[in-house]
Amino acid sequence: MVKMPARETASGLRAVARCDDLGVAPYSDSDDHLFRPYLGAGHAATLDRIAAWMTEAGMTARVDAAGNIVGRYEGRHPDAPALVIGSHVDSVRDGGRYDGMLGVMLGIETVAWFAERGHRFAFAIEVIGFGDEEGSRFPVSMLTTRAVAGVLGDQDLALVDAAGVGLAEALDGFGLDVTRFVDAVREREDVLAYVEAHIEQGPVLEAEGHALGVVSAIAAQYRFRAVVTGVAGHAGTMAMRLRHDALAAAAEMVLAVERIGGAGPEDLVATVGRMEVGPGVPNVVPGAVTFSIDIRAGVDAVRDRAAEAIQAVLPEIAARRGVGLDLTLQQDLPATPCDGSLSALMADAVSAVTGAAPRVLVSGAGHDAMVMARLAPVSMVFLRCRGGISHNPAEAVEVEDVQVALEAMTAFVSRFEQTGAGAGAALTQEER
Repeated sequence: MVKMPARETASGLRAVARCDDLGVAPYSDSDDHLFRPYLGAGHAATLDRIAAWMTEAGMTARVDAAGNIVGRYEGRHPDAPALVIGSHVDSVRDGGRYDGMLGVMLGIETVAWFAERGHRFAFAIEVIGFGDEEGSRFPVSMLTTRAVAGVLGDQDLALVDAAGVGLAEALDGFGLDVTRFVDAVREREDVLAYVEAHIEQGPVLEAEGHALGVVSAIAAQYRFRAVVTGVAGHAGTMAMRLRHDALAAAAEMVLAVERIGGAGPEDLVATVGRMEVGPGVPNVVPGAVTFSIDIRAGVDAVRDRAAEAIQAVLPEIAARRGVGLDLTLQQDLPATPCDGSLSALMADAVSAVTGAAPRVLVSGAGHDAMVMARLAPVSMVFLRCRGGISHNPAEAVEVEDVQVALEAMTAFVSRFEQTGAGAGAALTQEER
């Protein structure tokens, strides 16, 4: 664990140390690994701690109607539109300490750096820690980000987790009301831009010797739910030729998903990451299987062709094996290009602090930025992570890289201040 810096001043070291502090109970719902699901006990404790750090950095802090933590550093004029810096505070089960959380901590450190110097802008700076990016509790991801961006659409909020707890009940435990969930929405005129710092979650930056990279786009993503229905029966008495084995059929389907994902361009990936088998006992032929399918690619067309191929072959397997198949699209996230002007500012900031042109890359992982792009222009900066490992307790970063990232973030904000959007964000009527 990283030791906290002796001086209470903005630093990459402090950002890392705070991520480490939040990696254990009571900030996790588990005593032996990090698991911080949306609206769990660990989430509640984490929001309290982050709110205190936001206040120390010179911000006001609040929890919005969707359970996101929001810190605001006012500009020179009240009610000015904001440059928003954010990422997520939830985690996957047995996850790492820096995925999402490091971006939130870097946002706080960025504000603290300017507050320590007494610098205010024509715009406000807000730091958002989104409560549900991973979708590790309820069967959708980026739920709270979509609420902020105003793109919930016809999303059914009657969601239930694996323990049978509904979203409404979980929100009530936070003093929130599911009927007010949409009140987390932000208006376009109130958000100038969205910036996110995140670990790469891949090996490219480390392999090529770059501390930071600038993200040009975020890959398109589909998420399906497949339900295979067979006939459960006694494992000792049901002849092999007469079986309608849901698990055997699902296994063939999983291999088909893998084959299709591997047959496309390098940026195409297809994954089955979750499977539930019923009745799930050794001496019964499985009668029902539910599994997830995640399909991603750098452009929509590649993702769509893979999805079409999967949707064609899985029913063929089901028909041949005599099982039922219900395939439901749960999530459709189009490829998201980052804003060209903001990316140029970020590239310039990275170059200024590293002395070299930044590595530009596409993100295969989904991020809050891809939803926030529906609300405002977005930019992302990646930090290398050791071995490219993420969603794993072995997730690690170098303190020196995080310090460089903080310097790049402050340099970006300073450059943003000089742009038309930043300089004229909050002029009074007389000044205009």
